[in-house]
Amino acid sequence: MNKIKFLLFLIIVPILTMANEYQKAIKACPAYNNMKHTTNTNDIKLEVGKEYRILEHKKGQILTLIKGERIAQRWVDKECFKPKSFFDKIVSGLNKKASTKKTSRQNLLAISWQNAFCQTHQYKKECKNMSANDFGASHFVLHGLWPQPRNNLYCNVDKKQIGMDKNKQWYRLKKLDLNSTIREELQKYMTGYSSNLHRHEWIKHGTCYGTDANQYYADAINLLKQINNSRVQKYFITHINQTVTLKDIRKVFDNEFGKDAGKHVTMNCKNGLITELWLHLGSGSNNLKELLQKGETPKSRCYKGKIDAVGF
Repeated sequence: MNKIKFLLFLIIVPILTMANEYQKAIKACPAYNNMKHTTNTNDIKLEVGKEYRILEHKKGQILTLIKGERIAQRWVDKECFKPKSFFDKIVSGLNKKASTKKTSRQNLLAISWQNAFCQTHQYKKECKNMSANDFGASHFVLHGLWPQPRNNLYCNVDKKQIGMDKNKQWYRLKKLDLNSTIREELQKYMTGYSSNLHRHEWIKHGTCYGTDANQYYADAINLLKQINNSRVQKYFITHINQTVTLKDIRKVFDNEFGKDAGKHVTMNCKNGLITELWLHLGSGSNNLKELLQKGETPKSRCYKGKIDAVGF
């Protein structure tokens, strides 16, 4: 009998621990930035009937995660949630992997200007033999598509994989079950594929996107293609070796993707070179023009830089 109880303990406790991460809201409670309930950025309230991830219990309050919000961790009263019954916890634990997720509400598309990236990362495998004939010498390439907020990372990923990823042992990460079309496109549009960037991006960001890896990368490549078929790519080609401003680039986005589209674009630079553009997007469409209008408008890290040519 004692052995049976011990085996049940080993089976049930992990399930309970895993299932306790989520609870269903039973009241439309305000979700505050702090425990004192003095600030509620964007006037956020819980949605009745929706399950939220529970991060912490403290002094009659619960710290929960509001996905899609820039300030995602919020404090609400304990009474706002319905604790799961013993049976619910077991079922939830068993069905967790089978459950489907909704696509993230806010995303950040990071695209690299490969000439500048390689100038500042000459040791990278994809940079050592880069030539003027390479796709990345004249087009933007894919860095990643990142569900927001930025702390929305490593969803349902085991600690061993996370550890290898953080130690940049990307070649040791699990191989992705990608179809032949997506794999071929990634080899072209994500030049870091040869360095296993695709495995890193999936495990860190894609697992929180709400789809499988094939759809995640299909969406990202589709958005990248819209940029490379636009006046944004043409602007970069015609201004190689010139210093330009973020204001100039935002004007091009406005002309191509609609009024104020440029407000949702920020820029990264290194050693005076423009290395990346970050596009802050909403969701619910595969049209970049529509997505840009729904995105956030954060401050940029860089406001002026040179558009680099291929070669060191």
